[in-house]
Amino acid sequence: MWFVRSLEIARERHDFDLWAYCVMPEHVHILIYPRQVPYSISGILKTIKQFVSVVALKYVKLLAPEALPQFEDRQPNGSIAHRFWQRGGGYDRNLTEPKTVWAEIAYIHANPVRRCLCERPIDWPWSSAREYEFPGTGLLRLNLDSLPRTDRG
Repeated sequence: MWFVRSLEIARERHDFDLWAYCVMPEHVHILIYPRQVPYSISGILKTIKQFVSVVALKYVKLLAPEALPQFEDRQPNGSIAHRFWQRGGGYDRNLTEPKTVWAEIAYIHANPVRRCLCERPIDWPWSSAREYEFPGTGLLRLNLDSLPRTDRG
């Protein structure tokens, strides 16, 4: 899976902990904890998006060229570029309270259930929910040791 590989590349390059993820059919959610201060969220996202874009567009050009017009992005000067990701940086924010972090993890994991793609969060294979329930079974290694503790422990 291209996104999983790109996330690993970004994690190595930008030194962050991965707390949660969910890859949906048309978007993704990630919850990360940068280990370096300062850090560049735009740099992290660029690394993730650039790898996926290059691989996805090569794939489409080679194996599904008829789909290429769906990726067209007309530039103001009239030229055509091909874009995999939508314009914009997405929705990012800094979470500072442990309860907020855990609520965000629950929200991320429940996304495929809300969309009726599965019955339980652990049933969605492209999510970290399974890793929380059954350590070592997810697509990506999580850094659970750096998660903030709540009054629950």
